[in-house]
Amino acid sequence: MAKSPAKKIAKKTAPKKAVAKKTVAKKVAVKKIPAKKIAVKKAKEIKVMDAGELLALTVAQGMYERKAENIRILDMRNIAGASADFFVISHASNDKQVEAIAKSAEEEVKKKLRENPLHREGFENLEWILLDYFNVVAHIFLEEKRDFYGIEQLWGDAKEIVFKGK
Repeated sequence: MAKSPAKKIAKKTAPKKAVAKKTVAKKVAVKKIPAKKIAVKKAKEIKVMDAGELLALTVAQGMYERKAENIRILDMRNIAGASADFFVISHASNDKQVEAIAKSAEEEVKKKLRENPLHREGFENLEWILLDYFNVVAHIFLEEKRDFYGIEQLWGDAKEIVFKGK
């Protein structure tokens, strides 16, 4: 019995069945490390940081971006009567740079942590700008004003956090 021409055409245009290819997985030798060594390495790398300390370091980084001089972070948490947990202090040699440093610190915090200062003052005179983030207070001075007020000496028993700009 002869096949009809329609069946021949349908057979030629019908999709071919996919043929599954066999793949062989290669075995890779894995060096086993004792669990104790992993835990020790991870413990050394991890540094716990609270939100206030992160905010203080972010403010300091913003200051560093505009060439602030002698940036110091004072940990005030163990000081009785301190108005904030951290002070971030820096200075500049002229009033325009003081303003640029303050704005850069604000921008860095806004960009990284999405926070605005609760209070800011000193933008009128540009001799001493204060940015208050409640638990972190940033002070940006003209150099002679920083020497005159001596905040670091006033809070001399505060612990200093090391800051190295990125």
